[in-house]
Amino acid sequence: MSKNFELPNPSTMPRFSGIRTFMRLPYQQEINKKDFVILGAPFDTSATYRSGARFGPEAIRRSSVLLRPANVYHQIRPVDFLEGVDGGDVMVIPGNTGQSHQYITEHVKAWAMEGAVPIVLGGDHSISLPELRALASIHGPLSLIHFDAHGDTWDEYWGEKYTHWTPFRRAFEEGIIDPSRSIQIGMRGTVYDPNDINEARELGFEVITADEMRVIGFNETMKRARERVGDNKVFLTFDIDFLDPVYAPGTGTPEIAGFTSAEAQHMLRQLSGINFIGFDLVEVLPALDPTEVTAVTAASIVFEFLSL
Repeated sequence: MSKNFELPNPSTMPRFSGIRTFMRLPYQQEINKKDFVILGAPFDTSATYRSGARFGPEAIRRSSVLLRPANVYHQIRPVDFLEGVDGGDVMVIPGNTGQSHQYITEHVKAWAMEGAVPIVLGGDHSISLPELRALASIHGPLSLIHFDAHGDTWDEYWGEKYTHWTPFRRAFEEGIIDPSRSIQIGMRGTVYDPNDINEARELGFEVITADEMRVIGFNETMKRARERVGDNKVFLTFDIDFLDPVYAPGTGTPEIAGFTSAEAQHMLRQLSGINFIGFDLVEVLPALDPTEVTAVTAASIVFEFLSL
C-alpha cells in the first residue's frame, strides 16, 4: 500500500531549515489528485473578542516541523498510505466575510472534487461554514463532530449573522449538516443565559458538556460520538479552546476547566474507522502563544487527523 512518498530526512536536512510547509510536505498550489491537502484560511474578521488568528496557519506550520512521520499509537506512518501536499493559503479579504467565505468554499471544493480530503488551518471558527458548504455540495448533508468550549450555534452576535459564534446555526439552516447525526463535545464556561447550552440540542444536535464528559468518561464520550455519526460522511472541527488555557493559551476566547492535550489526543485516537471527508483546526492566536505550546499542540492534533 506504500505510496513511495517520503518527507525530508532531518538527518540530511535540519528541521529548522527550508520553507515552512506543514511537516515539510511538498508545497503545491496547483490543484490535482491527492489523498489530502493542507490549506490555510488566515481569516479572523469574524472573531468577537481577540483578533490575530489570521496568523494561526503560519504558526501551526512553523511548529509542525517538530513532528516525526510515525504514529506509535496507531502503528502507522500516514505517508506510507497517503500522498498529500501543503496547498498554501486560501485568498481572503480582511473585513469582507462574505467574499472570504466564498473564496474558501471555491478552493476547498476544487481540491475535494479531485479526491483530496481537505485539512484546513484557521483562522476563526467562521471558516467551518464555507468548508461545509464546499463538502456538502459534493457529498450531501454531513455529520459533524465538533470539539469546542462553545457551541457556535447562536443566531446572531451584535445583529451579525456570520461570526465565529454562528457557523453551525447557519449550516443547520442551509441543510448542509444533519444535526440528528452530529455531536458537539466539551461545551463549558459562563454563558448569557442558563439555557444557552440547550440551543444546539433544540436544533437536534447531541451535546456532551465538559461536566458530563467527566462523569461518563472520555471513552464513553467517544463511543457515543461514533454511534451518533454511524457510517455517515463526517466533518471534524476542532477549536483549540477545547483545551484548557494552561495547554493552549494562544486563543481568542479561552475558557478555564478545559481538557489537557493528552486527553484530547486520546479522544481523537478513538475515532479511527469513521468516514471522514474533511477536518479543520481553528482559533490559534500566536500573538498570545509566546512559548509556541498552542501551535505545537495544534500541529500535533492535525497529525492525529492524518493518522485517522
